[in-house]
Amino acid sequence: MENAVDLRLVEEPKKTLAMNPKKFGMWLFLATVMMLFMSITSAYIVRQAEGNWVYFELPPSFYITSFIIVVSSITMHWAYRASKRDDLAKAKLYISITSVLGLAFLVGQFIGWVELVQANVYLVGNPSGSFLYIITGLHALHLISAVVFLLIMLVAVFQGKVSAHNMTKMEMCTTYWHFLGALWLYLFVFLILYR
Repeated sequence: MENAVDLRLVEEPKKTLAMNPKKFGMWLFLATVMMLFMSITSAYIVRQAEGNWVYFELPPSFYITSFIIVVSSITMHWAYRASKRDDLAKAKLYISITSVLGLAFLVGQFIGWVELVQANVYLVGNPSGSFLYIITGLHALHLISAVVFLLIMLVAVFQGKVSAHNMTKMEMCTTYWHFLGALWLYLFVFLILYR
């Protein structure tokens, strides 16, 4: 007797796109931050075209902070990769360096505002100065939140709560840090082009 083989076509269930809810919330937040800065830079261009605009050089410290933010993005990526490899010694080192660089960026921005005041560019007065303070101030506010996130991750790494199997918060912190670094570079280039 011949064995009968019952061949049926079975459809595999479709895989649903799933994302960690915290990551999804973060991406929504990043989208709103991007829209906020795009609307401010658009308003900047429109207001500049209307006239009565004072042109000035960006403070030297803004060039230095731009370099700092690029280096901090590199060290953050190294911290992420070390965490993914469970190399906690390097993760601790690189996230510590990133935290210090983040604080250095904020100090550099403050020094930039002091340099602006010394150049007679104020928050109140000509719209060009107002826009500059608003743009850099909003970015600094977001960077403060990222530094707080970095410090939370720094504690987590030192407590051994970050590993290759527990990377969600580290991934979120890394993404947020890279986003703010890229955002600053966009704003910096924008301000150079549209002084």
